[in-house]
Amino acid sequence: MPESPLSTAQAARAGIASRLDEMRRDAGLTGHELAVRCGWHKAKASRIARAKTAPSDADIRAWCEACGVADQAADLIAASRTAESMYVQWRQIHRDGMRRVHERTLPLYERTAHFRVYASNLVPGMLQTADYATGLLRSITAFQGTPDDVADAVRARLNRSRVVHTGNHRFGLLLEEAVLYYRVCDGPELAAQLRYLLGIMSRPNVSLGIIPFGARRTVWPLEAFYAFDDAQVAVETLTAEVNVTAPGEIRTYLKAFAGLSRIAVYGAPARALMSKALESAR
Repeated sequence: MPESPLSTAQAARAGIASRLDEMRRDAGLTGHELAVRCGWHKAKASRIARAKTAPSDADIRAWCEACGVADQAADLIAASRTAESMYVQWRQIHRDGMRRVHERTLPLYERTAHFRVYASNLVPGMLQTADYATGLLRSITAFQGTPDDVADAVRARLNRSRVVHTGNHRFGLLLEEAVLYYRVCDGPELAAQLRYLLGIMSRPNVSLGIIPFGARRTVWPLEAFYAFDDAQVAVETLTAEVNVTAPGEIRTYLKAFAGLSRIAVYGAPARALMSKALESAR
């Protein structure tokens, strides 16, 4: 099953740091000597070598130049950028509000033919109603202390969600039953959200499964994740979004999705669980 996405991102960063430190040793330099050549405080070189500080592009160029291997800088910069893009804090993503992130990811949604989404905590974004999304995004804005552009962000989210109704897209969606009860908005708005889910189940391009509370777990509850074809998996944690692109890791997430699919219920049993939750929300 998938390892911690944070540990995967940290491992990628550590790999860059290890390569840089190996260059220093091959050049016969101490950490202090390298820092002097780069014009840094000696603590900076140490923090980069121990993966405590992510190096900038300029840092990598200076390090490689100091070690006499300037020709290796371009490859290391590319690898470092990939490692950094794996793990992006929500505060960074939302630093100027949430509208932009929805607009920026619209091309990804439009080019994806097959979505596979596992939701353990919230209704997936592409299925959220305006009122549900508003309640959720207001909570996120308040918690993160980021700029309040909720109204614009909700409109951008709904615009991105058009892929459910337009184009040639297929959706495999799995929700833990608990998601149907979590009140990120008021009761009437949650009821409207559940009615929308009941309606969306009839679409031919949507497979919506519910994992019941009492299901015998062959795959334990995981962090929410979105698989975009076989090319990328976005994993959502409290503090960050982790983007997985390594083929082996993607296969592992898809294996988990397949296992979760087998313990979910569909059709009439899924509708019955939603209708029960709907009665509770009213």
